Amino acid sequence: MFDSVTLESSRERAAVLALMASRPLPLNQLGGAIEEKGSALALLEEHEQRESDRLFDVDEKKVSLDELEDRIHAWADEGIMVVTVLDTAYPENLRMVYDLPPALFIRGSLSPDDSRSVALVGTRSATERGLAQATELARRMVDAGYVVVSGLAAGIDTAAHQATLDAGGRTLAVIGTGLREVFPKSNAALQARLADEAAVISRFWPGQGARNWTFPMRNRLMSGFARATVVVEASHTSGARMQARLALEHGRPVFLLQSLLSHTWARNMATRPAVYVVDSAADIVSTLDRLYADELTLTA
Repeated sequence: MFDSVTLESSRERAAVLALMASRPLPLNQLGGAIEEKGSALALLEEHEQRESDRLFDVDEKKVSLDELEDRIHAWADEGIMVVTVLDTAYPENLRMVYDLPPALFIRGSLSPDDSRSVALVGTRSATERGLAQATELARRMVDAGYVVVSGLAAGIDTAAHQATLDAGGRTLAVIGTGLREVFPKSNAALQARLADEAAVISRFWPGQGARNWTFPMRNRLMSGFARATVVVEASHTSGARMQARLALEHGRPVFLLQSLLSHTWARNMATRPAVYVVDSAADIVSTLDRLYADELTLTA
């Protein structure tokens, strides 16, 4: 589900990438500023970055707007699509968060049904119990008609993706590298399958490797993309704990499994509004149905 890459739209997409490279505004404000302006080209000019004579730092190279536009077409040829806040295909849930990314890089296809998605996340160092919980939760989310989102990491993420596929459901990966990279390498086949059957989503340039700073940014994207976050198993240092905090910043509900309350961080988080301690997938589904039924009533 993508706009055709017309000359006009690819020029605007190139301008969005140019703004991402030059950052005339903080990155967490840039997406909103582009959307409000309605034109990345106009925002470039407003910041005295004329397309005719400006070079942008991308992958340690100086490139022009023409070259960025060429890259967009080349990426499309290898199956990587650029979707910006100016495109109708930009995910609905992300439009609602204050720090929406200016652009996404996607292999595969997005669907309007992806707005009905739940992120299942947890530690890479999962226990057998945690893996079983992730598997059961994913299956039940599929039964309830939800799209399962996770981060393609080892452990809980992998179990959630695989269980969703086994149940015949739709699962999307939001990754912490560019789309030409795979992390961990052991998930190369799974990443390729998700790109073929659903979508793999990144906020990074295609060649970006795994770095400590890329995974928190991945979690921020995932918390905005999904309707809710479910933390299956996580220590106080886990990225899943960070995603729970980010989801609350985004105004999204967070579900903690009862078993997590052995951790101080989870007990503290459980006292916050919009955090639900649950024993089963049925608890999650009933709460989400109630929350979003209320939302539909308010907007009717």
